[in-house]
Amino acid sequence: MFSSLRYVAPLLALATVAVLAIGQEKDSEAKVRAYVGARIIPVTAPEIPDGVMIVKDGIITAVGTREEVAIPADAEVLNLKGKVLFPGLICTHSHIGKVQGGDSSSPIQPEVRVLDSIDVLDSTFEKARAGGITMVNIMSGSGHLLSGQTSYLKLRNGNTVEDLAVRNEDGSMAGGIKMANGTNSIKGTGGFPGTRGKSAALVREQFIKAQRYREKLAQGGDQAPERDLAMEALVEVLEGKRVVHHHTHRHDDIMTVLRLKKEFGFKVVLHHVSEAWKVADEIAEAEVPCSIILLDSPGGKLEAIDIEWRNGAELEKRGVLTAFHTDDPINDSRWFLRSAGLAVRAGMSRGKALAAVTISAAEMMDLAEKTGSLTEGKQADFLILNGDPLSVYTRVLATHVEGQKVFDLADPADKLWAEGGFGAGHQRKASGCCFTK
Repeated sequence: MFSSLRYVAPLLALATVAVLAIGQEKDSEAKVRAYVGARIIPVTAPEIPDGVMIVKDGIITAVGTREEVAIPADAEVLNLKGKVLFPGLICTHSHIGKVQGGDSSSPIQPEVRVLDSIDVLDSTFEKARAGGITMVNIMSGSGHLLSGQTSYLKLRNGNTVEDLAVRNEDGSMAGGIKMANGTNSIKGTGGFPGTRGKSAALVREQFIKAQRYREKLAQGGDQAPERDLAMEALVEVLEGKRVVHHHTHRHDDIMTVLRLKKEFGFKVVLHHVSEAWKVADEIAEAEVPCSIILLDSPGGKLEAIDIEWRNGAELEKRGVLTAFHTDDPINDSRWFLRSAGLAVRAGMSRGKALAAVTISAAEMMDLAEKTGSLTEGKQADFLILNGDPLSVYTRVLATHVEGQKVFDLADPADKLWAEGGFGAGHQRKASGCCFTK
């Protein structure tokens, strides 16, 4: 992936090390790297104007000032003076990879797994990496009350969804479940609801079935039910093993979700919540996180007509855990950072806005112990930026996932994904173009 290397070899702390400029890491990944001289924004700790970050075997082993952090003698040192180190971006709601979920056979399909439909070699993955996104929650659409199980992926280089999958402690692939209400699922034919009231009734009915299924499983013996993939998934929701990621816009639809959450006790993240500002107190009282979208152009569905840029600020005032998402292709993954800037413009604090594209998103996916900030012991998911993350002029220069560089603006092939041009839009090898990987 990387072109010819040019080395500068000074002495540093009596150790012989290679000092490399950005875009010049070695092809064979070093076991220990020291990123020095950058302004480091850990997100969960104060900024460091002239900092050092040590990465070993894909893990951050130290972050601090030059005085606080000793550079290992065997480290490859990269000089990032004038640059910014920032955590990798996390999108809690994305449709990249040609993902598909439930079909038109029924409105509730918990047995469907989107991981069985994701094309990880699709160009949308390259564009997400170019935008600095290091982890995504890939979901099916919102045309169903429940359209399937979502997949949490790290945007490593890989050829299969198994290569990118975030794993639970038991080795299974991590993810939530996608639900929706409002106008999208109201069709009135083929078993789909014709009204909002019927929508909620159908959901309630399935969760009651899942409660009975769980009871029979617990009884065992002759009472054990035949295996039911749909009920198994809903039982995972009831037991808190699978988070409900719930598409909802209008204030009355938001309240319906909160009502169902209280009745069945599942964990839920509210997505979009265009009218969150109308029921922000109720959302806060229910202690439910919100993953919101910020649009900088008009249009979209009628039920989102009252969407407000100040959603983030209103939720922050009430202590609601808030993240942003792209809903790609609604918002292009390459411009995800601008969501934080738009939110600050509308009154959200800088700190919470930066957290909303990093650590807050990781919390919603139950992965904050592993990623989401530049913290000792966490996976080395980070970006190198050429300016402040809230500036419209800032570019993502490089994206790293678990210490591996997966995007490099200095590489002409990667720049093609970031900016477009002849050959862009094809899969990994930019077919029809002069670049190969």
